[in-house]
Amino acid sequence: MLIAGFPAGAWGTNCYLVAPAAGEECVIIDPGHQAAPGVEEAIRKHRLKPVAVVLTHGHIDHVASVVPVCGAHDVPAWIHPDDRFMMSDPEKGIGRTIGMPLMGELTVGEPDDVRELTDGTKLELAGVELTVAHAPGHTKGSVTFGMPEAADVPPVLFSGDLLFAGSIGRTDFPGGSMDDMLESLARVVLPLDDSTVVLPGHNDYTTIGQERATNPYLRQVAAGQGAPGAPRRGM
Repeated sequence: MLIAGFPAGAWGTNCYLVAPAAGEECVIIDPGHQAAPGVEEAIRKHRLKPVAVVLTHGHIDHVASVVPVCGAHDVPAWIHPDDRFMMSDPEKGIGRTIGMPLMGELTVGEPDDVRELTDGTKLELAGVELTVAHAPGHTKGSVTFGMPEAADVPPVLFSGDLLFAGSIGRTDFPGGSMDDMLESLARVVLPLDDSTVVLPGHNDYTTIGQERATNPYLRQVAAGQGAPGAPRRGM
């Protein structure tokens, strides 16, 4: 299994390309702000052929390069219907003006082919199986993508802005909810095996075992208590 990731743009959002191996078809996860050059570099380096873009949620730092990436490779984009509006109206998704310098670099709108994600769906794309889990809290339409254990890799969770190393995504944007976030952590994250590698939307990778032991939010959820006062991350 090949997973190539890199942080992109002003918000350092992690974009991932996933393929069975170099030289094969791939799925692109969260091509955000200024991600297109990094996507093309990874495609060339690993000799990949994109077949789809999948999105953990609709915030501009995760979707800003969807139109150029999908257009360059004539592939569809998958997103949960509750977050689809943000591709065309990104400022509505964060409740404030993004800023003219950044807006001048963005291609706002939808690609030609948009498909909607639903909870529990198993996407089989490019020889990769991704299980969709609806995980609201950061946004109403946030999802995670789970990838089962393979011969050469442990199970993987592409967590978007649900779970980070030592923290969780912020819940103060429109559509965010701490109650929903805690419920998503309990339902989506806690049942996963400790060996599961977490590839988040920002910052470094971690494991479920590490987060179960040290993440203050996950520890409180596991104990059946409310949210602690630790800082949250993400745009």
